[in-house]
Amino acid sequence: MSRLNYHHLYYFWRVAREGKLTQVADSLHLSQSALSAQIRKLEERLDKPLFERRNRALVLTEAGRRVFNYAEAIFTKGEELESLISRGIEPEYQRLRIGTLSTMSRNFIESFVAPLLHQPEQRVHFSLHARGMADLLDGLARHEFDVVLTNTQLPSSHSQAAAWQSQLLARQPLSIIGPPGTAPGTPFPTGFEDSRWILPGEHHEIRRAFDGHCSLYQYRPKILAEADDMAMLRLLARDSGALSVLPEVVVKDELQQGRLTRLEQLPNVFENFYAITLPREFMPGVVSELLARPLGDMASTDQPPPGHHA
Repeated sequence: MSRLNYHHLYYFWRVAREGKLTQVADSLHLSQSALSAQIRKLEERLDKPLFERRNRALVLTEAGRRVFNYAEAIFTKGEELESLISRGIEPEYQRLRIGTLSTMSRNFIESFVAPLLHQPEQRVHFSLHARGMADLLDGLARHEFDVVLTNTQLPSSHSQAAAWQSQLLARQPLSIIGPPGTAPGTPFPTGFEDSRWILPGEHHEIRRAFDGHCSLYQYRPKILAEADDMAMLRLLARDSGALSVLPEVVVKDELQQGRLTRLEQLPNVFENFYAITLPREFMPGVVSELLARPLGDMASTDQPPPGHHA
């Protein structure tokens, strides 16, 4: 059986990581033409171009990016193994790549990575990558991410859906949020007839949940604006004077500061936060630690009891 030549892969990895063929050739004591020839052999073995030239610069192709991700893991682990066996040195830090849905709450993401920010010794280097759902799942399948954070359920139509593992991290009740002093003092919808609303778009799960709640009372909200992005909703809720429907984690700072208040929680309506991973024989220890945290820890707002309950 034909085997991958790891010398060729190593040469490719060095060039992809450092970006300059001449510099890598010098450090490896090879001629530039010899180094190029070794990388071409890898491309022939894989039957894919790994680089393309743009304005005299080497740029990874899509296949090159995939190969680089694997090579990065292979040779980084090789360096760690050599240090462990020869000198008994554990890896200085772990690398953790986290994909996040671009429209979800930044406060929730921060709460998820909070244990990494307060380590007594810096042992994890993590990176955050915000993308759309399709790009996140494709990136996960290509091993670009160790874990993906999302507040939407997995689409069953995706070709890799059966391979993913989805874990519920936290669930946050949806609340009617508004400026202090705007509570009508009566349960929804009484007293909300003239209220203006800032809401997620009509296809957002939070919006669908709120629309379903409104339909129970035949209530039609007067919508001032719509936005799917949670960071934008947070700003609009804070600055517009209108009411909004959000999980409290999105506006936890404003709630703690008294700039916004919870008018009431919607009964039996929640936003769920998920972690998506691929089954792996060796799950990075830091991922297991983060996913093992108790349900709900990542959605706490420490909000003082509101003056009115539903």
